[in-house]
Amino acid sequence: MVKKRIELQRMLGDKHLTRREFLGYTSAMGLSLSAASALWSERALADAPRVGGHLRCGLNDANTIDSLDSTQYNATTMIVISRAIRDSLVDVGIDGRPAPNLAESWEASPDAKVWRFRLRQGVEFSNGKSLTTEDVVNSINVHRGEETKSAAKGVFAGISDVRVEGNDTVVVEVTDANADLPFLFTDYHFSVVPTVDGQADLHSREGTGCYFLREFDPGVRTTLERNPNSWQAGEAGFVDSVEILAILDDTSRVNALVSGSVDVINRPDLKTIARLQRVPGVQIVDVPSNLAFTHPMRTNVPPFDNNDFRLALKYSTPRQEFVDKILFGYGVAGNDQPLGPQFTSYNPDLTVAYDLDKARHHLKKSGLEGAKFDMSTSDTAYGGAVLAAQLFAEHWQKIGLQPNIVREPKDGYWSEVWNKKPFCSCYWGPRPVEDLILSIAYLSDSPWNDTVINIPRVDELVVKARGELDQAKRVTMYQEVQHLISGEGGTIIPAFGSDVAAVNDKVGVPSQLGGGWEMDGGHFVKRWWMKG
Repeated sequence: MVKKRIELQRMLGDKHLTRREFLGYTSAMGLSLSAASALWSERALADAPRVGGHLRCGLNDANTIDSLDSTQYNATTMIVISRAIRDSLVDVGIDGRPAPNLAESWEASPDAKVWRFRLRQGVEFSNGKSLTTEDVVNSINVHRGEETKSAAKGVFAGISDVRVEGNDTVVVEVTDANADLPFLFTDYHFSVVPTVDGQADLHSREGTGCYFLREFDPGVRTTLERNPNSWQAGEAGFVDSVEILAILDDTSRVNALVSGSVDVINRPDLKTIARLQRVPGVQIVDVPSNLAFTHPMRTNVPPFDNNDFRLALKYSTPRQEFVDKILFGYGVAGNDQPLGPQFTSYNPDLTVAYDLDKARHHLKKSGLEGAKFDMSTSDTAYGGAVLAAQLFAEHWQKIGLQPNIVREPKDGYWSEVWNKKPFCSCYWGPRPVEDLILSIAYLSDSPWNDTVINIPRVDELVVKARGELDQAKRVTMYQEVQHLISGEGGTIIPAFGSDVAAVNDKVGVPSQLGGGWEMDGGHFVKRWWMKG
């Protein structure tokens, strides 16, 4: 009897078990159909989202210079805040496909060059102003043109015209065909904001999202309050209020969860996650991802302007050791290509094996034997980044190099170190389609081309793949892109990781989580709930 009870509890706690499977197993255990159905119904009721409660979050990836201007977002905390108070035209669905948001439907011309987005009616901003086509057009246009300061300039570069058609339709035209165009509007830099004096008000506190923004102290604390009149009411935005605390130190963030000071944390310290898993009332949320751990070298700065020198570093970087000692198994080895294993175009045959003889060969060709260089790092780049840099340095020293690891301050890392210092630690959150990550970081004119790499063939292939409607041909193009960036690019990508978070047992988490970014695609505030 005790064994049966334990087994029932195990099955009821298995979020992947279907109702049919549960009824089949319990029937074999001798439980009646009515009793088993009642147990399943109780579980379903307990797992259903409920309205109410206060959610406290401790998040890494925040800065005191953060602002509400989404064109400048580069870290998780602001993405989470934005997706709680604002909306986009399109969401990434749980199945990874584009899903309706402020656009309730869309259609493309046969050549995929003209797209019509029909807007949802009756949507209001949090101050009661009705959403208009003008708001949408102006919100798109801030990311376009030579003068734009948006980090998503590369993503939106192909748009040649945006105009209104009728009362509820926005027409988007592109110079080159783009079969994935709806995904452009899932980029976290894009959100619809109200128009003020004919322009998009990027700093507006008013959004169409599930929550009011009540307090905003950048890099410190943000509070939100549920908007009962949100167009998504009843389907999203369950908790009454939210408090988001910036906790950059890994140990402090875990301690805040264990002590009950917060209910949710992102990026728990992986080196102590085994102990955290044993804490009563704590659940680890683990989602396989295209999260890339990158180490960009600016290829216009010596010695990183020499590809043989870069290859020497790549061949002497211990990839599996990185997975084992830094990620503690929460990831898979990478080979300096930016497209991870969740993409259909991922090339499993591309390998950059650890080989000190090859590393020495390329180092000799570079003429830079014994070179000294700095590598900037901080654990705000990703958990364990400092230890990873030290691990890499040990191996680079084996081929005669003299690396100097510079531990940078956490606050301001993304504004003062990344994309400025010659060599540093970084990460790239997952994107739903290949074009989004390639257009924003790996084209020669991308605003976030943090390696300053210029590979004309990559530029050509990315544009061609964007408009190619034959999926098999697109995959072939993207696989060539991976080879080129791995062999000639300026970043070391030793692994792709999982999106890992931790919650206490007061928090309800859906059985399926969205991709496109960590923390349920950045939407956890409006998708998760308090159990009561």
